[in-house]
Parts: sequence; structure tokens; C-alpha cells
Amino acid sequence: MLGPVILAASRSDRMRRLISAAPVTKQVVDRFIPGEDVDDIVPVVRELADHGLELTMDVVGEDITNPAQAAAARDAYLELVDRLKPLELGTRAEMSVKLSMFGQALEGGHELALSNVRPVVEAAAEIGTTVTLDAEDHTTLDSMFAIHEELRKDFPQTGCVIQAYLFRTEADARRLADSGSRVRLVKGAYKEPASVAYQDKHEIDRAYVRILRTLMEGEGYPMIGSHDPRLIAIGQELAHQAGRKLDEYEFQMLYGIRTDEHLRLAAEGHRMRVYTAYGTDWYGYFMRRLAEKPANLRFFARSMLTKG
Repeated sequence: MLGPVILAASRSDRMRRLISAAPVTKQVVDRFIPGEDVDDIVPVVRELADHGLELTMDVVGEDITNPAQAAAARDAYLELVDRLKPLELGTRAEMSVKLSMFGQALEGGHELALSNVRPVVEAAAEIGTTVTLDAEDHTTLDSMFAIHEELRKDFPQTGCVIQAYLFRTEADARRLADSGSRVRLVKGAYKEPASVAYQDKHEIDRAYVRILRTLMEGEGYPMIGSHDPRLIAIGQELAHQAGRKLDEYEFQMLYGIRTDEHLRLAAEGHRMRVYTAYGTDWYGYFMRRLAEKPANLRFFARSMLTKG
């Protein structure tokens, strides 16, 4: 029952002021969101790259209420592309976008989101990198997949995210694997009803393994989005069984979580990509992550105590 409470707090200006002013809040936020603007993030990109890690960057901010805000979100990503260009990292530094940030939920949102995200994908391609479309709640996915398919006509490297806990995802995975797509597989963190999603952790884990096997045996490029040691080990075994080389799949984890594991996997020759969020709307981003899955609160607290 914590989810609705946290979500309500994410929309409260009073709670925003109280939580933002608390010294402990900044300690938590700094651990998982390393900056508020592109000037903050460029040194982080350099540091992670110097340690053999790859990145996917998310400019936070999903509460879009008008087309001007959606255009501003587009421009923020275009600025990021400009700042990445001289680093010459290519696909080692890609971007993740939520289509809600590009206006998907507004009137005419499907076309608006497509028109806003396309220039970002084009700009990314010009500097030798790409974009992954993040998955949001199940009501947005048909639009996301349609935009993904449209973008891949000109930019086949465009990736997307699928969520293991949704019943539909095994069919989505087969379609994407057959088409040769880049696909990040995550467990799923939104609060979804039992009519569309598994509710039991063990069922979700089993679905994750089934879907990952489909991706590994397919024609695409699997991206294993998990911090779960057991699923990481299973992913390595499935890749081996499918005859995949180390550069034919990758692992992805959040910035600030299991950082020692990031370095271990990279040292073993795996592609290890760090999902790195930044932006001024850190409060809304952070609270929504907790609302989607309140167990994250315990996980983040434990991570702070263990320091990685």
C-alpha cells in the first residue's frame, strides 16, 4: 500500500519542499542521480568510460502537460548529443528516452512523440550512437512499439525495452528477436493489474528466463537489465548455449547500484552499460521509481549502507 502514498507525495509541492530540504535526501539522490545538467554529466561519462563501462543516459522528467514541454525535452536530448560528439564514444554512450516525456500522453500524442523523438534518433546516428525507447505502463506499449518499428525503418539500431512481468511480453520478444532488434529485458517496475501481469516474484523470474532464452536464440541483440546475481549468471549461460560472443549481448544496471559488479563484468570482457539518469526533475523521477515498486526503497537504503 506504500505505492499510492509515495505517488501522492511525488505530486505534492509541500512534500517536494520538505523532502528536498532534508540533508539525507541529497545523499541518496547524489548516489543514484549524478547531476542536474549536462555539464554535470559529461565528467561522469568520461569517468565511467575510462573504467571500461558503457552508458545509456536518461534526461529525467516525465510530467509533460503541454507540447512546449515536450519540445523542451527533445531539445535537452539534442544538447546531450552535442556534448557527446567530441568525446567520440560511439555506441559506448547511447540514450534512453521515455515517450511520455516527448508528449505521448497529450492530445495527438502518438504523432507528437514520434515527431519529437525522431530528431534525437537522427542526431544520435550522426555521432555514431543510438537510442533505446524505455517501456512505461502497459497502456502505452502499443504506441511505443509502433514508434519503434517506424524508427527502425531508417535507424535499425534503435532499441526498445520489454518487461518480463507482462503476459504479452513473450510474444513481443519473439517478434522483436525475429526482426533483429536491440532489446533490453527488465523485470518491470510499474504497478500493473493481475489481468495483464504476473504478481508473484517467482513467476516473474521464470518468465524473465524464458524471454531471455528467446532473445539469445534470436537474431537481435539482447540487453540484460537486471541486478539479480542469479539472472546475471543465467544470462551468461544462455549466451554461451546460443553461441554468442561477448560483444553480441550486454548487461545493464542502474548508476549507483552494485558498482563493484559493473566493474567485475567489464573486467571479464562483458559489455556492461550503466543506466545514468540526470536532470533538474530528480524529485519526481526518484519518487516515481519508489512508487512503481516500493521495495526499491529498501534496496536503495541497503545499497547506501553497503556502498556498492
